[in-house]
Amino acid sequence: MRKRLITSLMQSRPEAVWLDLQATAVVELTSEDDAYPIEAALSVGRGQGWRASGPGVQTIRLIFGQPQQIRRINLVFNETESNRTQEFVLRWSPENDKGFREIVRQQWNFSPPQTAREVEDYAVDLANVYALELVIVPDISGGPARASLESMRLA
Repeated sequence: MRKRLITSLMQSRPEAVWLDLQATAVVELTSEDDAYPIEAALSVGRGQGWRASGPGVQTIRLIFGQPQQIRRINLVFNETESNRTQEFVLRWSPENDKGFREIVRQQWNFSPPQTAREVEDYAVDLANVYALELVIVPDISGGPARASLESMRLA
C-alpha cells in the first residue's frame, strides 16, 4: 500500500505573492465607514479592515488597469458583535466583457465569540481578469448588521 501524509502536501504549497491592489486596481464600493476605509482591507498588514457605513447589501469591485491572472483569492471576515448569517458572492469579469461570472456563493453563520472569524481561501485559474466583485449580504434575515471585510488578498 502506498500512502502519504496530507499535511506534507499542504505544507509544500508555495507561499503566495500577493498583488499590490492599491497599485494595480481602482476600487468601486457602495459605502465605507470613515474609521474603516477599504485600503485597510486591501493592504497587507493594515489590520483593522473595511466596514460599510450602514446596513444592507454592499459591493466592493476591483477594476484592474491591466488584465490580471489570478490563481488564489483569500478573504477574511470578522464579526465580534452580533449573531447573523452572512452571504457573499465573488464574481469576475474578463477583459472586454460586460458580464460577471460567479466564482463562489457562500453563507456563514457568525455566533460570537465562538464563531467570529471566517477565512476563505480559493485556488482558482482566472486569466485576463478585468474586474473582481465581492457582494456581501451582511444579514440574510434583513437585520441591521453592517458588512465588514478584514482582508482580501489576490495572487
